[in-house]
Amino acid sequence: MDSLTQIALGSAVVVATMGRRTAVWKAAMWGAVAGTLPDLDAFIDHGDAMLNMVLHRGESHALFYLTLFAPLLAWLVAWVHGESALFRRWTLALWLALITHPLLDAMTLYGTQLLLPFTNHPYGVGSVFIIDLAYTLPLIVGTVAALRMKDLARGLRWNAMGLVLSTAYLAWGVGAQWQVERIARASLQQAGIEAEGLLVTPTPFNTVLWRLVATTPTQYHEGFYSFMDATPTVRWTAHPRGAELMTQHGQAERVARLAAFTHGFYRLAATPDGQLRITDLRMGQEPDYTFNFDLGPLSAVGSVPTQHMSQRPDVGPALSQLWTRLQGHDGPSPR
Repeated sequence: MDSLTQIALGSAVVVATMGRRTAVWKAAMWGAVAGTLPDLDAFIDHGDAMLNMVLHRGESHALFYLTLFAPLLAWLVAWVHGESALFRRWTLALWLALITHPLLDAMTLYGTQLLLPFTNHPYGVGSVFIIDLAYTLPLIVGTVAALRMKDLARGLRWNAMGLVLSTAYLAWGVGAQWQVERIARASLQQAGIEAEGLLVTPTPFNTVLWRLVATTPTQYHEGFYSFMDATPTVRWTAHPRGAELMTQHGQAERVARLAAFTHGFYRLAATPDGQLRITDLRMGQEPDYTFNFDLGPLSAVGSVPTQHMSQRPDVGPALSQLWTRLQGHDGPSPR
């Protein structure tokens, strides 16, 4: 999730766990710190654009390592504030703030390596977008109430309610995703599309309009479904995946790495100047994708560091189309 959301979640969790045992501002401040720390790995440059992507949310997001780190951070906090008697409580509170960061990240689509060093599998439920105010605002309101209200008990209740509402929203997202997946599979069967993989994930900033991607050996099919649609059907559009290029270059180390990281939701294409380009089909939508990588010349794939070739739509028209499609009006795909 975005940094503001992780800060809000960390603060809310530590405020709730510490309660009356320490000043609310201390709990909120250190919760914000713990909620931010795992994402500092974004500043590490691995010398290759693709490695920077697939190694983000790695060791710093692993539950095992964060569990080991929590007592060290708690010792520092207790020492700074002269609260050694609260060391165990600070350990619990900060551990919860640290591990809820990657657990929340795993609800998005990106891929979070929760179980390192035992496996580097990138977990991604994909039931919530990386920025969604419906999740974030209850956390912010609850934490601010706890900080500002003179009645501490009342402020703590507001904070707890913020956590309850935000968690309920995550539960709604999982249920909505399950329902949309059922509709998508029925629609694929009706269209005669035998899909190898099916991706179901919300479009930006909401859980009403969902983007669907179904892959076959040669194509990927994109569709959208809104809970405001009049009928539970999906209109699919087909696009080539680069099957011939996959046959030729599928075993190349960098192609295989991104194929595994995306769980097979990728495409290959050759540029007019003879470069091989790989695209993560999960983040973005036709024709604009967040993660495109230039893998070098077709004759020597992987011989040079990969280059990130992001494609971004015009924000204004994209949001307008998103809003129109969300309301159930079938028109141009939201971009």
